[in-house]
Amino acid sequence: MTLRALFALLACSLFVLTAPARAQEDTDKAKVEKSEEKKDDKAEKVEPRVFTKDFSGTFHDEKINYLVTAGETFLKNDKGDNTAAIFSVAYTKKDIADPRTRPVTFVFNGGPGSASLWLHMGVFGPKRIIVPSDGKPAGAAPYKIEDNPLSILDISDLVFIDPVGTGFSKALGKTKNEEFWGLKEDATSIAEFIRLWITKNGRWNSAKYIAGESYGTTRAARLVAALQGGFNGVTVNGVILISSILDFHTADFNKGNDLPYVSFLPTYAAAAWYHGKVTPKPDSLAKFMDEARDFAINEYSVAMLKGTKLKGEERKAIVAKLARFTGLTETYLEQTDLRIDAFRFMKQLLREQGLVVGRFDARYTGKDYDAAGETFDNDPSGYGVDGAFVTSVNDYLTRVLKVDLGRRYKILDGEPGSKWKWNESPGGWATHVNVAPHLGQAMRENSDFRVFQANGYYDLATPFFATELTMANNGIDSSRLTMSYYESGHMIYTHEPSLQRLTAEIHAFIKAGR
Repeated sequence: MTLRALFALLACSLFVLTAPARAQEDTDKAKVEKSEEKKDDKAEKVEPRVFTKDFSGTFHDEKINYLVTAGETFLKNDKGDNTAAIFSVAYTKKDIADPRTRPVTFVFNGGPGSASLWLHMGVFGPKRIIVPSDGKPAGAAPYKIEDNPLSILDISDLVFIDPVGTGFSKALGKTKNEEFWGLKEDATSIAEFIRLWITKNGRWNSAKYIAGESYGTTRAARLVAALQGGFNGVTVNGVILISSILDFHTADFNKGNDLPYVSFLPTYAAAAWYHGKVTPKPDSLAKFMDEARDFAINEYSVAMLKGTKLKGEERKAIVAKLARFTGLTETYLEQTDLRIDAFRFMKQLLREQGLVVGRFDARYTGKDYDAAGETFDNDPSGYGVDGAFVTSVNDYLTRVLKVDLGRRYKILDGEPGSKWKWNESPGGWATHVNVAPHLGQAMRENSDFRVFQANGYYDLATPFFATELTMANNGIDSSRLTMSYYESGHMIYTHEPSLQRLTAEIHAFIKAGR
């Protein structure tokens, strides 16, 4: 037998031996695919589940009878197949004679990957969770959940939205959650939800506002473009931005980028002032912040640009001033080459006391496993209040509103953020995320569009000076921008005096619109 004939025989034998196995694999695969098709068909035929309940309450001294609608809205693709179930909780005033006289505000939080519970149960909703106002932890249940007379429900309907992968919202059918996780994808899905909601509820001609916190401000800016652009025609009267992050370059502590060190400096100064690390301590925080801004933009930024060219007496003068504003030692500042990473600051400021300060709110302090690390174990301003908020929204949805969807309400999932598509740049060019130009464009193309920006002095996640630098550029009309400041952190509403002023100012902002 020739060598060629031997190879032919072996190949034939291999085919004969493996053919039945392959046939069985093909049969099994066909069964799985058929089963998945049946599952998808079943998912396509499922109807949205909705739970409603009538309530009445007094908000800003006005009694309002309102309907609560908590449930799913299905998004569809071009073929009419269901792609996602968006969960929302809507509060609508009953018996409106003319919906044009009644604004509607769409509200969400950030993450990306966070449900809307923080603004829902902390600021805007008709019920709210009560937590300590002085930076102390909320502890364990039972918590105090009470009526919220500060809600803006007297002048605006409210719709709280949980994006896909948060709350009860999820992808449907053959669609995966990841298909909604990106700057453009996320904004497109929320824009479609809003279009469906105003269509179903007859609210196309109502004034429309958007409120977001943290990444929710990023979403809000990108969402305005998705709603108003491309002849979509869903005009927006204004956005309410709470603790903004629009230009991510201002918070990116990568080597070679000095902007974050400048933009975070006034917040470092606020934290140092609060914890008595500024000597002598100025009487007024607001005036001290003016000093910190002036130093950051006029001296510190120049020093950063000079780099290794900053020497001698000039360098010593900058280090001394930096030590005064931050409460850190000159030795430590020299060791960091005058560049203070935010997470290092949180660990270093109160290291001698064995404490770390919070990222979301520098008023909060906590203790780590050891005091020698570079960064904290966990954020004390996060674990100080998260249990209270998580408990409040679950108790409210399940016990009060009787929502039963047979799945867990996802609070803040890290998966969306880890898979988020950030780059919208054509051609794959390297870029950083900056959605602020969308606000500038909205102002140029919509003469009634306005922006309300709320900033916490003690916010080490989205610092107020970074927001100021962003708003000073990007084509934003300062005459239609309201900037407000509070002696609180990222979650402004965990400080009672700040919450009261915040809601009053948002109330006035909406009331002043069309």
